[in-house]
Amino acid sequence: MVCYRVLKFFPELVERYYSLGFFEIQGFYFRKFFGLFGFSIGDYVYGILILWIARWLLVSRKFWKTDWKNLLLVVINFLSIFYFLFHLCWGFNYYRLPLSQKMNIATDYNLEELEKFTEDLVLETNSLHFEITKSVIAKVGVPYDENQLLEKGILGFENLSKNHPEFRYKNVSVKSSLFSKPLSYMGFGGYLNPFTIEAQVNTDMPKYCQPMTVSHEMAHQIGFASESECNFIGYLATSSSPDLYSQYSAKCFALRYCLSVLKKEKSLVLGGLRVKVNDGILKNFEESDLFWKRHESIVETGFKVFYDQFLKSNNQKDGLDSYGKFLNLLINYEKQSDVRKSKLVD
Repeated sequence: MVCYRVLKFFPELVERYYSLGFFEIQGFYFRKFFGLFGFSIGDYVYGILILWIARWLLVSRKFWKTDWKNLLLVVINFLSIFYFLFHLCWGFNYYRLPLSQKMNIATDYNLEELEKFTEDLVLETNSLHFEITKSVIAKVGVPYDENQLLEKGILGFENLSKNHPEFRYKNVSVKSSLFSKPLSYMGFGGYLNPFTIEAQVNTDMPKYCQPMTVSHEMAHQIGFASESECNFIGYLATSSSPDLYSQYSAKCFALRYCLSVLKKEKSLVLGGLRVKVNDGILKNFEESDLFWKRHESIVETGFKVFYDQFLKSNNQKDGLDSYGKFLNLLINYEKQSDVRKSKLVD
């Protein structure tokens, strides 16, 4: 474990030899192989592992008092192997170079910049919403089935990689999770299986949210571990898609985060901006809120405490709060884009 922690001081080496070396090759072939199956191999492996652990605990419980040292050694060895394989298959990506450094993007913004960005985002989201529904009051209903939603993620990455080849994605391996119901009660929209590199999506949640979740997990698949970076990449990919429903998913995702931050910052313009949002968009937000509220439980609280600590122990000092940090990247990325556009005009 100490050796793993040392790697965070050598991100250039991790970037060169692991993320863009070993993992890029391994991930390519893992997605190619496991993508052949229409169901989640990783979920089945997890299911079998959970049953095996439960059986082992039942069988060995009578020996905990008399042979606890050997049983404890078995547990430590199992966790050590599990931890090693996790890092070898995917986890070393936590220690790669920050995306902000590779793309030369600043990571700070002020309230005025956030307000301006949100104002533009409201207009863009309203426009997409009206183009889809031909109404300002109707919520967006996504017409795709489960498989179509999962398949459309590649379209955005294909367009995004034309300008950003570092986000090239080949061999689609995105699956509906067998554990969608448990994921709902844990408060998560999806996850990456680090051992099979399959992207798992909670297909129980509202459909308009799913394209953004698909792209977020696909960003994990190509070696980006930071949650903020995956939200950023997911937004860029989903909003680059030719599919209007995918674009809408990205805009809604970013808009909700912006409005939430403005509320925390006690922005005076928040009320005016929220009034400008189409009623149909707010209905979609309410649809999502009701879904997660129905699945609130002590399981969610406990799991999020655990995952928060997990992220912090893996080079993400902000823990769960890192999800919202993608706005730091997005706002500054858009500022750079505006500067480039203005120079072209001049």
